[in-house]
Amino acid sequence: MPPVPTQLTRRRTAAAPPAAPAPPGTSRTPVRRALLRALLRALRHAAPALLGYLAVRLVGLLVLAHWAHLQGHGVWPALARSWDSRWYLAIADHGYIHEHGDHLTNPPRSLAFFPLYPALVKAVAAVTPGSPAASVGLVLAVLCSFAAAWGVFAVGDRLKGRRTGTLLAVLWGATPVALVQWMGYTESLFTALAAWALYAVLTGRWAWAAGLAIGAGLTRPTGIAVAAAVSVAGLLAARRRGRAPLLAALAAPLGWLAYVGWVGLRVGRLDGYFAVQRVWGNVWDGGAVTHDRLLQNLVYATRPQFFLAVVSLVLIASAGLFLLCLTDRQPLPLLVFAAVLLLVVLGSGGVYFPRARFLLPCFPLLLPLATALSRARLPTTAVLLGGAALSSAWLGAYMVLVWQGPP
Repeated sequence: MPPVPTQLTRRRTAAAPPAAPAPPGTSRTPVRRALLRALLRALRHAAPALLGYLAVRLVGLLVLAHWAHLQGHGVWPALARSWDSRWYLAIADHGYIHEHGDHLTNPPRSLAFFPLYPALVKAVAAVTPGSPAASVGLVLAVLCSFAAAWGVFAVGDRLKGRRTGTLLAVLWGATPVALVQWMGYTESLFTALAAWALYAVLTGRWAWAAGLAIGAGLTRPTGIAVAAAVSVAGLLAARRRGRAPLLAALAAPLGWLAYVGWVGLRVGRLDGYFAVQRVWGNVWDGGAVTHDRLLQNLVYATRPQFFLAVVSLVLIASAGLFLLCLTDRQPLPLLVFAAVLLLVVLGSGGVYFPRARFLLPCFPLLLPLATALSRARLPTTAVLLGGAALSSAWLGAYMVLVWQGPP
């Protein structure tokens, strides 16, 4: 039994001054410190992957800078203001009204570009007065590339361990057209959203998975692949985990559906977005054009264009790697994401030359290679990664400075 307070202790207790109220926000300070410590621990854990990714991309940048110097070109314009970058910058500056056309028969081509990246460029440029939108877009792409590399590492680390996750991130930075990751394009932002959405699914963070899938759906047309992965996983998990996965499954496609629906209203027809894609020559043909172009570039052409031959080899390698992913029994969300992305890219009858870039976010295809490298001896791994980094650097510079078309 606790001691009964005496009269003296009662008087002392009564005379004690009241405790001073805690400053506003003090109760939140331990939470913030705990979150900061957790973030720093995660960053230290991912540091080898991020440093390896940085090294590979710096090699690519140095090769590009040297080649551009020899040709008398500037590096910044090639990275920040080339091809599709100009479309995104025009949307950031003027919205979708900078281009006029007959909305029913000839809708504005700018509507093919999804809004999240130009919206971010506009927002950041607004709070950093004097910063050119092109520079803002390039900085955003570079920062997003590190967020993407971190997400790619997180998925690999979760499934196969830290070494495989590190190699997966480095391999993603050494793909043939990886220079696009440091250009004013959406691939880095989209890959970051896709990778972290898949990681959220693997770890059961359904609200995060849905939110990131919505963001991916507002970034690129292939955001439907992220939505499909989250929705399929959520529907399967809802049977045993309740409401959260079901809500995530229902919410995941909302970003993609919202923009496609808005374009339909803007154009004045239900298939408005697909009408815009037809203006660009993009139609679904089940892979007939892909098949014909593969034969043309790799079999029939007596002098095939080098870049198109590289794109063709990337498409064939991607299909083969997907088969390895199936035999490796990757988690269903990764397989759904890769399958839908491949289906969209290979089944399109539109432009052929950017298809290697369209597949750049499909990092699960690299997981079998990263797993194999993690089991190899260190000298073998170093030689293979070095060769991949140098070939990616050379191909990136060729793509920007020699190839006479968009990446």
